[in-house]
Amino acid sequence: MRKSVLCCAILVLFVSVLSGCLSLSNSPEPRFYTLKAMDKGQVSEKFDIDPGVIVSVGPIDIPDYQDRPQIVTMNKEGMLKFAQLDRWGEPLDSAIARLITGNLTAMIPAADFYVYPCNFAIPVNYQVVVDVIQLDSRLDEDMLLVAQWSVIDVKSRKMLLTKRSEFRHSVNPHNYSGLAAALSASCDSLSREIAAQLAELSKDPNREKGVPGGDTLTKGGKNG
Repeated sequence: MRKSVLCCAILVLFVSVLSGCLSLSNSPEPRFYTLKAMDKGQVSEKFDIDPGVIVSVGPIDIPDYQDRPQIVTMNKEGMLKFAQLDRWGEPLDSAIARLITGNLTAMIPAADFYVYPCNFAIPVNYQVVVDVIQLDSRLDEDMLLVAQWSVIDVKSRKMLLTKRSEFRHSVNPHNYSGLAAALSASCDSLSREIAAQLAELSKDPNREKGVPGGDTLTKGGKNG
């Protein structure tokens, strides 16, 4: 009798384990996406800067609703959708910092760029701080990125300029790969603005005095 009960228990356990394995093998696997920095061959314009300038990029702040592994989209009613199987391959703020750093390295080859925080022994000249105020995307329409960003003189700890930039890019194709490409394109546009301002600051005789550059609004055009 005991042997029969034991055999039944083992059989039930075996079937449970087997069904669990089959269930796991049939479960859909998540898909991971990354942002892609521009290749050196894609750089249409390079900027001159004093040789040896060192720039730290970050921190990058993003809205709380985007600070998660799942890719977040918005419908026409403004409701957020969190994709459970389509996720970022790394924290989105880190991805944006890495992408901007790579773009700036390609556009300003005379300078050295590091992702914040960098080694305290590195004599950083400028720090670029980016606050992504708005990051909304619809798979069937566009992506909107609004950022407030500043350049800080690290030695004097004075803000040299602050700007507000706005970019809108089409999501094409209308899927999560297209969304990742649209965000990469928006960050490319932002990187160009930052590169241009860093080049200007390098030539500005007032930069050592920490004279603010003022607050301006720049709107990026809608790209295909």
